[in-house]
Amino acid sequence: MPIKFIQLLTSTQRSHKTNIQLGAYMAFVAGAVNAGGFLAIARYTSHMSGIISAIGDDLALNNMMAVLGGISLLLSFLFGAAATAIIVNWGHRKKIHSEFALPLLVEAILLLIFGLVGANLNLHMPLTVPAIALLLCFVMGLQNAIVTKASMAEIRTTHMTGVITDIGIELGKLIYWNKSQEANEIGYVKANRARLKTHLFIFGMFLIGGIIGAISFKKVGYISVVPLSLSLIFIAGLQIYRDIRAILKDRAP
Repeated sequence: MPIKFIQLLTSTQRSHKTNIQLGAYMAFVAGAVNAGGFLAIARYTSHMSGIISAIGDDLALNNMMAVLGGISLLLSFLFGAAATAIIVNWGHRKKIHSEFALPLLVEAILLLIFGLVGANLNLHMPLTVPAIALLLCFVMGLQNAIVTKASMAEIRTTHMTGVITDIGIELGKLIYWNKSQEANEIGYVKANRARLKTHLFIFGMFLIGGIIGAISFKKVGYISVVPLSLSLIFIAGLQIYRDIRAILKDRAP
């Protein structure tokens, strides 16, 4: 039963339930990586709004090195999302079960490298901090595109602006006063409670991930990322193993 449940997380046969389950766990991962990454390099890497605003500020201040740095981070996130699209579409054409598991495995391996190698890096070296920032932006772009593709753009996991906006919209509809009978006949305001619960769940998992990620990084450093990466390797590996078995079976005499 647990194995079947984990396989369904990255299955090509999607349901609203599996989208929420995958999205919730990936929001937890994003929150943890974002918070831990900030403690490592003093920069958030999972959402691009602040980076784009900083590019505008630095451009106005004529700080061209910072502008180039911001553009590099933006492009890294963009390339991460593009990499997911390439892998998923390749897998879809090949009709394999692991079209979502493959980019998830790439994310897991990159996080594993970050967790194992990061502690040995000299953060005072001029190239180290930008390299880590580029890596984490690429990973977050990769992840956001995985869940976006898997859920048909229903769920995003690396930034909470849209999630909190949707929570606010549904809360506004929930507390709206439907007292006028005449107005109710024209358009009764009703909250989508299922949508509200979904976004509250995603937000809660991101927040919990951020808290645990920050505390873990503060206590043990980069190695705190390793359990996350191993869990993603396990989730992706079950689906990939299924494809490998099918390939070997087809090739057997």
